[in-house]
Amino acid sequence: MSTKKIKVICVDDSALIRDLLTEIINAQPDMEVVAVAPHPLVARDLIKQHNPDVITLDVEMPRMDGLDFLERLMRLRPMPVLMVSSLTQSGSEITLKALELGALDFVAKPGLGIRSGMMEYAAEIAEKLRAAARSRPRQARHKNTPPRKELSAPMVSSEKLIIIGASTGGTEAIRAVLEPLPANAPAILITQHMPGGFTRSFAERLNRLCRVTVKEATDGERVLPGHAYIAPGDQHLKLARSGANYVARLDSGPPVNRHRPSVDVLFRSAAQQAGKNAIGVILTGMGKDGAQGLLEMRQAGAATLAQNEASCVVFGMPREAMAAGAAQEVLALDDIPGRMLSLVAASGHAQRV
Repeated sequence: MSTKKIKVICVDDSALIRDLLTEIINAQPDMEVVAVAPHPLVARDLIKQHNPDVITLDVEMPRMDGLDFLERLMRLRPMPVLMVSSLTQSGSEITLKALELGALDFVAKPGLGIRSGMMEYAAEIAEKLRAAARSRPRQARHKNTPPRKELSAPMVSSEKLIIIGASTGGTEAIRAVLEPLPANAPAILITQHMPGGFTRSFAERLNRLCRVTVKEATDGERVLPGHAYIAPGDQHLKLARSGANYVARLDSGPPVNRHRPSVDVLFRSAAQQAGKNAIGVILTGMGKDGAQGLLEMRQAGAATLAQNEASCVVFGMPREAMAAGAAQEVLALDDIPGRMLSLVAASGHAQRV
């Protein structure tokens, strides 16, 4: 009995990239390229004709702005879109804007910037297309949407920490968690699956939107309240101690769960170094990275939260964490920021009593 294949349309101005993506996708038993387009004007008619499950969309196209096309598409016919991005500063900024507009995820353009072999690259594309086909298309946040109401932070010691892990759909989920936090929130360490070259733009974008200071983590720097530290792409982020202070440590060791940075690596270090002074949060993403680390955090006395299925773009990582017994509470994304702060306040009160 044959199963229905995932239908994909590839939109890219490069014939070479269109051919390569077609070859990779058609080699998979469960998906096929039903059409290709050199630019969005052609893609528009092909979408109506073929009703695809997923679109791959070039980030930078000379004939028409891909972002304008994406914005219209997500408004008129929301569907899973996987961006194909160049590993450049402008490419990363456009990609982050595309994720804000509703794109599900992105892959790097094949070429000299691809570290691993083509088989691994093909496996990554196939995995992300499968996740996209199962995902919930989401409307972009409207440009006139007022900023989230600022929450108030409890007065707690610098011992309190919030530790966050995310993957597919995580860039906007992390934004939703950080935006309402006050400038004096506890220190936050974040691992988001993202390649090198993208995390700095991601941190800078969040820093413009949030009251807390958001930055890409650097090795050995002190971890301070009112700051959020993003794991650099291609390096693990760990929590460590230097005397009485927490510090960030970066590690170029092998990938864990096929990821570097890995959520498990960050969560495990928080379990070992912070114990009950930390709060662990696992957000949307495919795969199982973070489930074991979150369990270790819970076993070390930390409060642990997972994003619920209804608010996840991809309910993979939270589901695995829940199955492992790692999550004490399962919450909608919008409820997580306030719950984090109330848990910090409760643990601080318990310590003072």
